[in-house]
Amino acid sequence: MTFGDLKRRFWPDAGAEFMRWALSLSALLLLTSVSHGAERADAPEQFLGQFDAGVELEAQDAEMLPPKPEIVENDESVPAETGIASWYGPGFHRRKTASGERFDMFAMTAAHRTLAFGTLICVRSQVTGRGVVVRVNDRGPHVRGRVVDLSRAAAIELGLHGLGLKPVEVVPLPPGRSTCQDD
Repeated sequence: MTFGDLKRRFWPDAGAEFMRWALSLSALLLLTSVSHGAERADAPEQFLGQFDAGVELEAQDAEMLPPKPEIVENDESVPAETGIASWYGPGFHRRKTASGERFDMFAMTAAHRTLAFGTLICVRSQVTGRGVVVRVNDRGPHVRGRVVDLSRAAAIELGLHGLGLKPVEVVPLPPGRSTCQDD
């Protein structure tokens, strides 16, 4: 079916001027949505590596946010886990997490299936030995065999960003600690 057939079928009385206007409007909407999506996917580098870098929220969004969860004291009886880590970012940026706060892909946060929200954990690469401290603020990962989903900033710090998946060890930090223990 050609464009002329569609025009005759759905807009039999539409003139050439109307069709040019409709096509121009469609192209404009398409370009606007593509450029808007690309704008949000780019990460300002000045935010990477900062703990909980702020995201400017519109006034109405700020009123609806619950108070930021506190960092909880970790139970020392929680064992370390090993498995695959993954990361998530642009598609979820500024959406609500399971804890009720907005996801910030520039913050050092993570999603874990069972640890309490606010728990600080050390995620250490089993390949490089490099570790990062993140705060649990979401539930996940929702893929079998993975133990933690990291924010984009945490993935970059861990050297996971380009690979997408990496074998890691996840250790909840004991009370009073905010850094990964060097082995």
